[in-house]
Amino acid sequence: MSTTQHQRSAARDAAGISGADILVDSLIHQGVECIFAYPGGASMPLHQSLIAREDRLRTILPRHEQGGGFAAQGYARSTGRVGVCMATSGPGATNLVTTLADAKMDSVPMVAITGQVSKHVIGTDAFQETPIVEVCRAVTKHHYLITEIEDVARIVKEAFYVAQTGRPGPVLIDFPKDIQVLRLDNPPDFDPPTDLPGYHPEGRISQPEQIGQTIAAIRRSRRPILYVGGGMINSGAFEQLTTFARRTGIPVTTTLMGLGVFPGDDPQSLGMLGMHGTVYSNYAINEADLLLALGVRFDDRVTGKLEEFARHGKIVHVDIDPSEIHKNKEAHIPIVADVADVLEQLNQQLTDEDVPEISEWISQIDRWKQDNPLVCPDDETLIFPQAAIRELARQTRDRDTFVSVGVGQHQMWSAQHFPFRLPRRWMSSSGLGTMGFGLPTAMGAQAANPGALCIDIDGDGSFQMNIQELATLHCEKLPVKILLLNNQHLGMVMQWEDRFFDGRRAHTWLGPVDAPEYTGDGDGQLAEKTYPDFVSIARGYGVEAAQVRNRDQFPDALATMLACDGPYLLDVVCPYQEHVLPMIPSGHTVRDIITE
Repeated sequence: MSTTQHQRSAARDAAGISGADILVDSLIHQGVECIFAYPGGASMPLHQSLIAREDRLRTILPRHEQGGGFAAQGYARSTGRVGVCMATSGPGATNLVTTLADAKMDSVPMVAITGQVSKHVIGTDAFQETPIVEVCRAVTKHHYLITEIEDVARIVKEAFYVAQTGRPGPVLIDFPKDIQVLRLDNPPDFDPPTDLPGYHPEGRISQPEQIGQTIAAIRRSRRPILYVGGGMINSGAFEQLTTFARRTGIPVTTTLMGLGVFPGDDPQSLGMLGMHGTVYSNYAINEADLLLALGVRFDDRVTGKLEEFARHGKIVHVDIDPSEIHKNKEAHIPIVADVADVLEQLNQQLTDEDVPEISEWISQIDRWKQDNPLVCPDDETLIFPQAAIRELARQTRDRDTFVSVGVGQHQMWSAQHFPFRLPRRWMSSSGLGTMGFGLPTAMGAQAANPGALCIDIDGDGSFQMNIQELATLHCEKLPVKILLLNNQHLGMVMQWEDRFFDGRRAHTWLGPVDAPEYTGDGDGQLAEKTYPDFVSIARGYGVEAAQVRNRDQFPDALATMLACDGPYLLDVVCPYQEHVLPMIPSGHTVRDIITE
């Protein structure tokens, strides 16, 4: 500890310990190593406490509170540990709301701390006051307003416990400024008793008769399928799933949240299912006689027309959250439990006689795969997004790579064409679908995994929503790589315009309103001059950057990006007319799948 830090510590101890000090020390006691925090008037005491402990807790300054919230998600999604962010009251707190709603939808463990105006002026419309607990009540797993300094350590302990147990989720701690500066004569107990009546997530275990029923269903099945999602990743049940899948030979399809829980390039993998899932995964779900649904919630982007989804099969639904059972789809064998526990018991009790005979089923799926592969356009000149993602996967195959994405066409192409082999390497705003997610999430993953390669695959529309975090990459020395698939449009909305609105453009062209859409090369598929100039913007932030628009130049340009020691942006100019296929229109069935 430096002389200055010793002086600060001695002065603090002489005057007792403040509420802000208690909160920060409580974070350290919970094992927090990094916090993403943007200061303001109502959180200044907390930041003073943070700088006094900078040798034990790294504070990263984002350039927007939403960037800090998504960076905390990147930290959490890539590690499984609780991500932590902090903002001031009023607009600082409301700028975190989208990140909290996003974390709630995708079950991400996160603790958000907000400064609040002093207790005695709460409710008077004081400067920078918002009732953030009320605002966030429906988009958090739990929430606290601290009113007594004696409660600080207990509240922090409870917040972390709630955030990471059961079905994980975000917890909000709102901290009035007068309680932050109030002092106790002696440090509190940093491991106090908790007060969470009715919250008992550790009790979620399967019942023996349910395991027996599931094994009997597996034994009788001839067309089974494993449908697995984000709950599998949260449970850490990767090895148990692989063991079970290998033992039974049952094909595996995943949700967008479940990518990486089973190797994406394994012959037994069917890739992603649902609206933009593979044709063969959707055909298999439609024809299956047994659906082993593990850690999923039967989301509408997976099911389409709900009453037609998996209508021929018996459904075993395992989820740790009882509210998900029967919520969207009736299960024949409902199991409220941790999927790791269920798979462990299945692996222990399954005998050779229980392994189903599914050779005809596997042959049928192989025929579907051969007849309906994922299409990657081949062109001598143009860089199609699918081909760019496949080349990225090829060049990073032997590196530990974390990929985050924004929201839109590039998100779906990444899910389709990048074969994730390990869990927690894929980070996507899957439930809320939040544009601007990609860059700050990669930033948080990089802070959590300093030796790994962290890449943001983004679109030009999504990227601009949190483009200011380029400054954080430079200033905090976070070597995130950005593969920007630039088609000058809000691509997914444009695709829907083409498919369902006769191609009428309604504010999806991102260039100047008085400029024609395309006047340039590639038979009118590439802009002659792209807007904005992302290379100049990145360089203005101190980030190395380049633009590439010719396929022959792309592999070398990509290799240059990946070899860079610091952050790097590669602006890849892509044709704008490409659609994400296959596609099942919203509310339709696999019979309506669009493949061309």
